Amino acid sequence: MDCQYACPAHTPVPEYIRLIAQEKYTEAYMINWDSNVFPGVLGRTCDRPCEPACRRGRVEEEPVAICRLKRVAADHKGDVKKLMPQGPFTPNGKKIALIGAGPASLTVARDLAPLGYEIHLFDEQNLGGGFMRSQIPSFRLPETVLNEEVNYILDLGIHTHFKHYVSSLKELLEQPYDAIFVGTGAPRGRDLKIPGRDEGAANIHIGINWLSNVAFEHTHSIGKKVIVLGGGNTAMDCCRTARRLGGEEVKVVVRSPFAEMKASPWEKEDAMHEDIPIIDNHVPLRFVVEDGKLKGMEFEKVKAVIDEKGKRQLVPTGENLVFIEADDVLVAIGQENSFPWIERELGMAFNQWDMPVVDEVTYQSSIAKIFFGGDAAFGPKNVITAVAQGHQAAISMDLFCQDKSLLERPSPFVNLVSMKMGIHEWAYDSEVWTDTRYAVPQAEKTQTLKDRKKEVELGYDGLTGYKEAERCLNCDVQTIFIESKCIECDACMDVCPTSCITFTENREDEMDLRNILKVPATNLTQDLYVSDILPTKKVMVKDENVCVHCGLCAERCPTSAWDMQKFFYNTTKAGKTCH
Repeated sequence: MDCQYACPAHTPVPEYIRLIAQEKYTEAYMINWDSNVFPGVLGRTCDRPCEPACRRGRVEEEPVAICRLKRVAADHKGDVKKLMPQGPFTPNGKKIALIGAGPASLTVARDLAPLGYEIHLFDEQNLGGGFMRSQIPSFRLPETVLNEEVNYILDLGIHTHFKHYVSSLKELLEQPYDAIFVGTGAPRGRDLKIPGRDEGAANIHIGINWLSNVAFEHTHSIGKKVIVLGGGNTAMDCCRTARRLGGEEVKVVVRSPFAEMKASPWEKEDAMHEDIPIIDNHVPLRFVVEDGKLKGMEFEKVKAVIDEKGKRQLVPTGENLVFIEADDVLVAIGQENSFPWIERELGMAFNQWDMPVVDEVTYQSSIAKIFFGGDAAFGPKNVITAVAQGHQAAISMDLFCQDKSLLERPSPFVNLVSMKMGIHEWAYDSEVWTDTRYAVPQAEKTQTLKDRKKEVELGYDGLTGYKEAERCLNCDVQTIFIESKCIECDACMDVCPTSCITFTENREDEMDLRNILKVPATNLTQDLYVSDILPTKKVMVKDENVCVHCGLCAERCPTSAWDMQKFFYNTTKAGKTCH
């Protein structure tokens, strides 16, 4: 399944979407919780790598709203606590330290605590969540949702050491921990060292630091005219937060063209919906400061040009410099890792970017008992990637503590089962809905801009969630063709609504085969399904690119040569299979 493969945590997407359509919200939530740990958080904030991969986008413009359906499961679930591991757990004698209480560390804690590990969690904040708490504004992620899902993990018997900044890895290594996990994120925002930076420092703020100060209620206001520098999701969070803290004229200014901004398309849409213009192709030249007070910024207009090497370059247009007034400037041009607390004399290997050398499979550092994950491992990514890396690091730490090879990873759980219940009856809803994607309702802008804690998105109600879930093509329910049963009557070819089935003589050249199909198969990234040779010397060829998994071929076939079989795939977590 393309959607599941695209998800870093490989969440069984079609499985939980079907459960939502059946109003089995609790079951849908638990399938999510097993894989991605924070369904309520991710249902609001995920970067959605699954959605561009969704095969619905091949037959119409918009994919299934996979992310927002995850929220449906979280919003409508029942009592899930009783379905989670119940402590106290039998101790196994091993002790683990987790540095940082973000999504990666919390995932490690959730996976290892039920196995009997004594987990100690360190963080300088007073609550768990890491950057989910300090960098994602409350109008996108309510604190109640975050607290609930963080506490599911902490309630497993985690020893928390909040308001505790680990200032020395050497000191931690001297304590009796069998393994240490570093999940400290990318805590340092990039600065912009151009003329006027020092003189205007009082009104120039690093974006992630400013968001953190707002989240912990150290900052309550900002000037009326605000410039936000940067084109990523942090910049979108900064500009929208500024609107709620008194910014009346908030502008986002970015060097790159609008289409090349790193921010998710929906994040840009939300910012513009709140009357925030995004000014692209403007390179900052200097902060304009007069009499010690910031007045604004000066920019040079550029255009994107592809050079002879095929690389995009930003070239000045030659137009007059642009001055934009500002009382405050928020710099959100990227994040960096920072490890001042790791003493270099410990012998840990660092690369040319001053990042610890971490194995991409095991997440082990050059010091055998120390593991990394999340942004601390390979730089800034997102919550779902941190969760996926936390799962893999937990497996490695479990294997390490059991004196097993870290390269002998547990195999995933897979299963294949027929969906046929009768000649015309399936164990899943095979009807293909033609509905286009449903918009997620939002609270009134007049209300949300007055209160930074009022959630903007309201989420789908049960009925709309059902309708959106029905747009899923059930890509995990696959067509299985059994050559020995086929009588080559072509009935399946006649009934197929997308003309994706063809019976023809095979070709040595794949492009020749693609072009002689009933409808030419033009998507070269999607493999063809080609059968063995049939009695007439023909083969059955199916273009998987446009199959909608409706099951009509299997219903129509008089000899049951076609079957619809559900493929279930679930990545194995740390546990008994590792021992």
